Amino acid sequence: MGQQKRENFASRMGFILVSAGCAIGIGNVWKFPYMAGQNGGAIFVLFYLIFLVIMGIPVLTMELAIGRGSGKTIVEAYRTLEKEGTKWHIHGWFCIAGCYLLMMYYTTVAGWMLAYFWKFLTGTFDGKNTEAVTEVFTDMLANPVEMIIFMAIVVIAGFLVLSFGVQNGLERVNKFMMIGLLGIIILLSLKSFTLSNAAEGLSFYLMPNMENVNQIGLGNVVTAAMSQAFFTLSIGIASMEIFGSYMSKDYTLTGEAVKICVLDTFVALLSGFIIFPACFSFGIEPDAGPSLIFITLPGIFTNMHLGRLWGTLFFLFMTFASFSTVIAVFENLVGSSMDNLKWSRKKSVIINCIVMLIASLPCLLGYNILSNVHLIGGRDILDSEDFIVSYILLPLGALLYVLFCTTNYGWGADNYLNEVNTGEGIKMSRKLLFYFRYVLTVLIIVLFITGLF
Repeated sequence: MGQQKRENFASRMGFILVSAGCAIGIGNVWKFPYMAGQNGGAIFVLFYLIFLVIMGIPVLTMELAIGRGSGKTIVEAYRTLEKEGTKWHIHGWFCIAGCYLLMMYYTTVAGWMLAYFWKFLTGTFDGKNTEAVTEVFTDMLANPVEMIIFMAIVVIAGFLVLSFGVQNGLERVNKFMMIGLLGIIILLSLKSFTLSNAAEGLSFYLMPNMENVNQIGLGNVVTAAMSQAFFTLSIGIASMEIFGSYMSKDYTLTGEAVKICVLDTFVALLSGFIIFPACFSFGIEPDAGPSLIFITLPGIFTNMHLGRLWGTLFFLFMTFASFSTVIAVFENLVGSSMDNLKWSRKKSVIINCIVMLIASLPCLLGYNILSNVHLIGGRDILDSEDFIVSYILLPLGALLYVLFCTTNYGWGADNYLNEVNTGEGIKMSRKLLFYFRYVLTVLIIVLFITGLF
C-alpha cells in the first residue's frame, strides 16, 4: 500500500482560524472574566498578557515547529526528529491519550451548550424566574437521555465534518464558525454596553483593584494569571502540533503564534465585556465557574428586552466556541490513527467516532447514575478527567517540548530555530535560548507544582 499524500490547509487564514478555534473554548468565556473579576481586574489582565507573551507564545512555537518540521502527527513527529536511541516519542503516546481524555468530558460540556442554544431557540426559558432557570440546569444534569442525545450530536457532527478531509471539512467549517463567533461576540458586547449599569460592570472588570489584590495576595494573582495564560492555548498534548504538520513554510512560526494568541485573547477580553455589564445591570454577583453560564446568564437574558434572541445568540456563540475545539482535537485522533495505524481517513473517522461515543459516557453519567463516584481527591468524574489533563498532562507536555526543542538531548536549538524562522515574518532570536532553557523551564515547573497543590 503506497503512502497516503499528506493533506494541507488551503490558506494561511484557514490555518490561523482553525488553530485559534482550537484554543478558543469554554474557558475563554466563563473562566477568563471570572478570574479577572476575582483577581483585581486590570492587574490580572496585565499579568495574563505578560505570561501569554513570555510563556504561551514560545511553547506554542515549539509545538508548531515539531509539527511543521516533521510533517507528521506527534508520535511519528518525535520519531522523525529525535536522535537515534532516544525515546521522546513515548511522550507522543501520552499526548494522544490526553486528547482522548480531554474529549471524554469536553463533548459533554459542548452538548450542554448545544442544548441551551436549542432551549433558548424554542422558548424554554420564556417567562421563567430565577428558581425556574436553575431548575432547567439541574433537570438537564439529572436526565442522562437528554445529555446523551446532545453529546452524540456533537460527536457525530464533529467526525462527520472530518470525514470530508482537512480542507473541505475542518478548514471550511471552522472558518465559517470562527467568523460567525467573532461577529456574534462583537454584537453581544455592543448590546451589553447599552445596559443600565454597563459602566459599573466595565470598571469592575478593567480598573485595577488594589484592595482586591492585597486581599488575595499578589503572588496568588500572578499564579492565577500565569495558569490562565498557559491553559488558554491548550499547549502540551499536541492538539496544536497537528496543525503545524498541515502548514506551509511561507511564514515564520512566531508570527503565526502571535496571531493565534491575539484572536484567543480578543475573544476572552470581549467575553468580559458581555458578562460584567450584564451582571451589574441586573444586580447579580459575577460568581464562579459553570453556574455563571448556565444559571446566571440565562436568568439575565430572560429579564432582558428580546431576551430570547440574545440568549439564542449567546449560546450559538458558545456552541461555536466549543465545537471549534471539538473538531480540532478530533482531527488529532483521526490524524494520529492514520499516521500510527496506517488507517484510511474513513476508517479512522468511523472507529474514533464509536470510541468517543462510548468514552464520553462516564463523565455524562457522573451527574446522575454515577453521581456517587468520586475519583481524584474527592472530585467527580468530569473534574477528575479535567485535573489530569489540565494540571498534569499540559504542563508536563509543555516542559518536554521546551527540553526537546532547546537541548542537545532532543531535536536541538539549531533545528528548532531554523524551523521557527523559516518563511517571512517575526523571527525568534537566538538570544532567547538562555531564557527558554532556564527561566521558562522553571516557570512551567512552578505552574505544575502550584497546580497540583
